[in-house]
Amino acid sequence: MKQHKKALALWIGVTLILLIAAVLAGSPGRSESVQETMRDAVLHNINRISLFGLKEVNPGLISAFLVTAFLLLVAALIRVLVIPRFRYIPGKFQLVLEEVVGLFANMAKGSSPHRNGFVGAYIFAAGAYIFVGTLFELLGVQAVTTHGQPIALPAPLSDVNAAIALGTLSYLVILSGGIASNGVKGVGRTLKEFSLPISMSFRLFGALLSGLLVTELVYYYVSLSFVLPVLVGVLFTLLHALVQTYVLTMLVSMYYGEVSEPSPAKKKKRSTAQI
Repeated sequence: MKQHKKALALWIGVTLILLIAAVLAGSPGRSESVQETMRDAVLHNINRISLFGLKEVNPGLISAFLVTAFLLLVAALIRVLVIPRFRYIPGKFQLVLEEVVGLFANMAKGSSPHRNGFVGAYIFAAGAYIFVGTLFELLGVQAVTTHGQPIALPAPLSDVNAAIALGTLSYLVILSGGIASNGVKGVGRTLKEFSLPISMSFRLFGALLSGLLVTELVYYYVSLSFVLPVLVGVLFTLLHALVQTYVLTMLVSMYYGEVSEPSPAKKKKRSTAQI
């Protein structure tokens, strides 16, 4: 117990010394102002990366490729190496995997009792992408810009293009549920929510970008660049990963259930046929 107290006191003392030294040292000269740093974090006009020497792209696109490749690799390894070894009495990893899959499957069944097979698989994939993609920025994977400056790759969905793509794809999934259940009437039901892809896209983009901007602002000043960025970055990232995963999957399953619900005429036909 005494050793733990000594270690904690030593850690606090070192932290205080670093903070005092940072305040006394002040902020070094920067080649760009804090406004330019924040603006580039949103628009990516300066810090762009060459894609195989063919085109200059936003860093978020490179992050999206890496996250997608990682998820596909993990899925393939689980399918080939883990699932064939499943047992009636599950182990720890099997139990965790079943709980995660069951969480999204139950969410789909609860919101869409009529058609839930496809939407369950989709919200699981979308949730995994959002969660892993958001946590990706914690790794601090380095890349070199076209100007020769090193940068840390951001979360894929901090790029507005990625957020719009995921929001539009989710809307098309909802539209497919309406068409599969009610044909042209399902299209009409879905088109009533014409603002849905916009709201989902900018909700993702705004939430993830806010964490990125706060972290960029904290890192910009040396007097704040010890200890505090770790707390801010980790807490914001974990919070956004959990909240945004839950919000998008819940909205998709809920709207999918609404548009895929059979019309009253179809319900009567089914009940008559059963009788």
